[in-house]
Amino acid sequence: MTQRRFVPGLKDVARTAGVSMTTVSRYLNADLVLPADTAQRIDAAIRQLGYVPNLHARSLGRGRSDTVGLVIPDIANPFFAMLASSVEQAAEAKGFGVLLSATSNTANRELQYVTRMRRNQVSGLLFVSAHHHTSELAQALNDTRGLVLIDEDIPGVQSAKVLCDNYLGGRLAGEHLTAYGHRRIAFIGGPSELASTRERFAGLRDAAAAAGAEIAFELYGPYSAAQGEDAARALLSVGRPPTAVFVSSGEIAFGLLDALNRAGVAVPDRLSLIVFDDAGPLHLFNPPLTAIRQPIAEMGTRAVELVLAASHGDATQPEIRLPVELIKRASVAPPLSD
Repeated sequence: MTQRRFVPGLKDVARTAGVSMTTVSRYLNADLVLPADTAQRIDAAIRQLGYVPNLHARSLGRGRSDTVGLVIPDIANPFFAMLASSVEQAAEAKGFGVLLSATSNTANRELQYVTRMRRNQVSGLLFVSAHHHTSELAQALNDTRGLVLIDEDIPGVQSAKVLCDNYLGGRLAGEHLTAYGHRRIAFIGGPSELASTRERFAGLRDAAAAAGAEIAFELYGPYSAAQGEDAARALLSVGRPPTAVFVSSGEIAFGLLDALNRAGVAVPDRLSLIVFDDAGPLHLFNPPLTAIRQPIAEMGTRAVELVLAASHGDATQPEIRLPVELIKRASVAPPLSD
């Protein structure tokens, strides 16, 4: 007959340390500050017995876990991959793990993953989306404890937010293009319903107006390479085409550049280009692409700080707007003609 291996439990730790099971439980859950000698006895008993806490039971007892949730649209996108990495590093430094879900930027999967995160009793939820939202999703997010929105605001959702200064990004792009003499500028944006799209356009429009330039072409749609290809065809069909373009995402820019290359339109000789944002290896393109850079690592770190503060009872809901910067490379040049 095989003898059962002794698996120490909470009761064994309490008996060895000479304290109650309640004291050990509250100490492990960080709900009780003990005298140093008592804490040392519990720690010594845990080491002596080889006790491993039941993390699932602990999370059920506390109503939360030592894990934060992160929901992003697409792990393959360089921006979201870098954001996920910064969140993981910041959470690990605080002793927390990260439960990651990628939604393919679809509303039904977003709702599904929000529900799943709540069921797993994560200590808080970091949420990123990039499309128009339903009232059902907004309600589910409002019902989620410790919610922090990153990168994109969502109408009707009350939570802490870590966003970048999209208006500044558009303005910097417009000022740079007009300084090179461009007076007819195109804007290729993401979905028109998104606050970030409107803010980037507003910054570009205001900078152009201040320099006596105009936004001669606008096109909005999903963040995809296919959208960039459609934008290139539309740009090339304009009777008097713009001499410069501000593109609202790397994915759109990649499709745009591919289509321009096939059509024999050289950047920046015939069309200058600035892309938002500088997440991928844009310096490796030919020519290297001028870009508006978001502080992705800081976004992840600040979001983790907010979500952990909320998990410890901080009910404030700050909105943090981080500055962006213009990274000058070789995709902008003076226009051949106005």
